Amino acid sequence: MPQARATHLTRRGLLAAGGVLGLGAALAACGDGKGKDGGSGADAGNGASGPWAFEDDRGTAVKLDRVPANIVAFTGVGAALYDYGIQVKGVFGPTKTAAGKPDVQAGDMDLSKVTVLGNTWGQFSVEKYASLAPDVLISTMFDDAGTLWYVPDESKKKIAQLAPSVGISVYDRQLTRPLQRVWDLAGSLGADMKAAKVTDARKRFEAAAARLRAAAKAKPDVKVMAGSASDQLFYVSGTDLSVDLEYFKALGVNFVEPPESAKKQGGGWYESLSWENVDKYRADIIMMDDRTSAIQPADITKATWKKLPAVKADQVIARSPEPILSYDKCVPLLTNLAEALEKAKKVS
Repeated sequence: MPQARATHLTRRGLLAAGGVLGLGAALAACGDGKGKDGGSGADAGNGASGPWAFEDDRGTAVKLDRVPANIVAFTGVGAALYDYGIQVKGVFGPTKTAAGKPDVQAGDMDLSKVTVLGNTWGQFSVEKYASLAPDVLISTMFDDAGTLWYVPDESKKKIAQLAPSVGISVYDRQLTRPLQRVWDLAGSLGADMKAAKVTDARKRFEAAAARLRAAAKAKPDVKVMAGSASDQLFYVSGTDLSVDLEYFKALGVNFVEPPESAKKQGGGWYESLSWENVDKYRADIIMMDDRTSAIQPADITKATWKKLPAVKADQVIARSPEPILSYDKCVPLLTNLAEALEKAKKVS
């Protein structure tokens, strides 16, 4: 997983005492009214969407009698589908901050229109899920074993009984692959993929990619480090598994790359450093994890952090290790890095 502190958390039991009460009835009811609302996108509500099929990145072919109406998705996937005009019924994963505001992974979704099944790692209300009469569950996958992101191991069998699932891989590939997969998925769900908003976003993404390639070519000696902060440790991400970093590297960006031996404790994703050793690698630009699970740069008080050349030069930008997989939301990821490279001074 991409520098997620979830690796250090214990998966909590999903259901409290008595939480399974009525689950059997909910399971039975789940099959009674599926698809009555028609498709989820442009054809939603007309009840004439016809059969639906989609083969996911596990090689699993999901086939239904009609386009799914009741979609439940990992928050970031729901946000990506929203950008294409697909409204999901429920989400799970980081959706609201402790202050009640939309999480960065919720994108532009209207949270008043979705049921939140769980907001943190290990939380997923099976009863709420069943009450939505789900047609399909959609999530990303951060390994090659087909593990659905933020679907708890403790309840995955119960969850699987309620509806088929679709997995989109974001493991060991460049960003453009899952972007295309979500594009294809949205189209299959009834989104208008010829709408100006949609096609313009794709063109802007392609233009941003060209800009980043040019910026990287002009500044080949500028070193970029992808980091993430917790209270005790600083994480330096490698580029080999992350969809964003693999893509940026392919465009020519010169990244700090911890050796494989150093990334073993992080499952091959990252190296963990004490704050005393945060200066182990020289970097001119630091990209910092923007997820709410990570300490943000403005809140880092460590003296060793403040002494880093990139920090002193104000060459620290945000990074989204779990990008919302729509072209619209990925444009800023490319643009911000391109702009940082264009303005960067060699400070390391």
